[in-house]
Amino acid sequence: MHIDVVPNRGARPTYLLRESYREGGRVLKRTLANISALTDEQIESVRAALSGKPVRQVAPVEEIFEIVDSRAHGHVQAVRAAMKRLDFERLISSEACPERDVVCAMVAARVIEPNSKLATTRWWHTTTIPEEFGAVVEQANEDTLYAAMDWLLEQQQDIERRLAARHLHSGGLALYDLSSSYFEGTECPLAARGYSRDGKKGTLQVNYGLLAAQSGCPVAVSVYAGYV
Repeated sequence: MHIDVVPNRGARPTYLLRESYREGGRVLKRTLANISALTDEQIESVRAALSGKPVRQVAPVEEIFEIVDSRAHGHVQAVRAAMKRLDFERLISSEACPERDVVCAMVAARVIEPNSKLATTRWWHTTTIPEEFGAVVEQANEDTLYAAMDWLLEQQQDIERRLAARHLHSGGLALYDLSSSYFEGTECPLAARGYSRDGKKGTLQVNYGLLAAQSGCPVAVSVYAGYV
C-alpha cells in the first residue's frame, strides 16, 4: 500500500490510500480510501507506518532538529566547481601558497557578493568560503586581503603568460582596446589630464589597455598615464 497525492488546482491536494496488485502481466492499483480529511501530521504518520517506520518517530522537523548555525553553500559550490574546471588556482600560481588561497577566495566573493575588503572579510563567514579555501581565509582580515593583492601584482606577468599559452595561437587573431576612466584624487602617479571619454572635464584620468583572445577572453591588461 502507498499514498498517492492528486493535485487540485488552487486547493489542497487529494490524498488517496492505494494498493498495487498484478493482473496478468500488468501492475494495477486500486483506491482503498480517500484520506484527505486527515491532517498533514496524520497523513505523514500513515506514510511512515506504511514504510515500516515506528509512528512515534514522526514529528515536525522543528521539534526534532535545532538549527544552531546555517551558512550559505550552494553559490560557493557553483563558483568553486567553475574554478576547478578552469584550473583557476594553477593559473594564479603553479605552487600552492596562502596568498593563492586568499586571492581565489576574493575572486569567489567578488563573483557572489562584490564588496569592500573589510566587508568581504565579514561577509564570507556567513558562507562556506573559509572552509572551501583554507584556514588562512578563516583568519584573514582586510590587511591580509591587501597583502594578497600586492602579491598578485607580482604574479601578473606569469599569469598573463599562462593565459596567452591557453588562448593565443601563432598566426591567430588577438584583440586590443584602449580606454580610460576619470580619477577622483590627486596622489596617483599615473593620473594626468587628457581627453576624457567619460565627459568629466577638468578631472584627472588613467588609461588602460586590454588584450583579449579572438573569443573575447581577457589575456593581459596594462595601465598607462592619463595624458594619452
